Amino acid sequence: MREHYDFDKMKGQKNPYTKELKQPVTMRIDKSTVAYFKSLAEELGMPYQSLINLYLRECAMQHKKLQIKWAS
Repeated sequence: MREHYDFDKMKGQKNPYTKELKQPVTMRIDKSTVAYFKSLAEELGMPYQSLINLYLRECAMQHKKLQIKWAS
């Protein structure tokens, strides 16, 4: 391996996967909800955060809206 590499001659290219990058967020989620997704993710053999991301992405793509009726 060379001790020094000359990167000045490299042509820069935009990362084609930039739009696929994830943004870290902090959320307060009920313990029981997290436990549900963790157990489901374990059954599927995938990380629970990825499962939650897939579910939220599907909701966003299908423009799902929550129907809530607050008690008066």
